[in-house]
Amino acid sequence: MESTTSAPKSFMQVLRLPQVREVTGLGRSMIYQLEADRRFPRRIKIGARAVGWLQDEVQAWVAERVERSRGTSPHTTHTDHQPWR
Repeated sequence: MESTTSAPKSFMQVLRLPQVREVTGLGRSMIYQLEADRRFPRRIKIGARAVGWLQDEVQAWVAERVERSRGTSPHTTHTDHQPWR
């Protein structure tokens, strides 16, 4: 017989706006504008008057920005990067 209790497959954390602002360095207006332009993860409704963003999605967005900004590749070192060019 199978047990009705099982370990959760994954733990999803929901970030509120102040946390999203801290993680991204963006202001409220920019977050909402990027979301409206479909360039930022969509918020989810977590209550009658509360919204949040999934931490994994926000972190993936930040990681993508870092990658785009630095043009990272497996063979690039920090000395190869010349931001003034």
